[in-house]
Amino acid sequence: MKITLLREAIHAGNLILVNQSYAYQENHNRCLLTLVEDKNNILMEHTAARALSLLMHDINGWPQITAVSGYRTLKEQQTIFQQSLQEQGAEFTEKFVALPGHSEHQTGLAIDLGIRQENINFICPEFPYTGICQTFRERAAHFGFIERYPMGKENITKIAHEPWHFRYVGIPHAAIIVQNKLTLEEYTSFLKQYPFGNSSYTYKNTNTKYYISYQKGIDQETAQLEMDINAKYLISGNNVDGFVITEWRK
Repeated sequence: MKITLLREAIHAGNLILVNQSYAYQENHNRCLLTLVEDKNNILMEHTAARALSLLMHDINGWPQITAVSGYRTLKEQQTIFQQSLQEQGAEFTEKFVALPGHSEHQTGLAIDLGIRQENINFICPEFPYTGICQTFRERAAHFGFIERYPMGKENITKIAHEPWHFRYVGIPHAAIIVQNKLTLEEYTSFLKQYPFGNSSYTYKNTNTKYYISYQKGIDQETAQLEMDINAKYLISGNNVDGFVITEWRK
């Protein structure tokens, strides 16, 4: 079975890497947004929002956890960045606030969470490694979420440890990242050793076997890929230099 791959799709999908080095290409990745909570004005990309809703239902999290920040426009990120510079200074801002155009929040795939309480720090909400917050963290990968900026990986992510910031990457990628103690930067590089058509990283959960591979970016506008007719598949750009191809069979 042949499928058509678009060159510009390198900037779209659940696995796009957005950081200090790789800007979010908004023109290539317009996402459908959905409210995270009924009584909140916070938005996420619709698939990520659905996964978060299922996760919160699974742990009965909403009575104790609140969404602090989700999707942001470029203008909103610029405002937050400038306010942080003025109020907190350059050192703090460089650690905890991504450069405008380089923020995961612009993708709609990231969410900042905090303990539900009267006073919440918008930039650094309280989300400890205990209680319901830790329960959320332990179940997150089952629903496609990772803690994006873990302790000890600051030299890779270029962002300080943020226990409140979670990123949707989808299933089974979240489980692979968590089990191997990787950042999204490391996972993006890791998959390049499995070129599509030659080899794949195999991951099996209870009911499904996944085959994950990397396709280098294409020079022409479109390209044809030969896919297994018996497998389901999902393709995401990595926003760096290629695509992640996920095939699965039950």
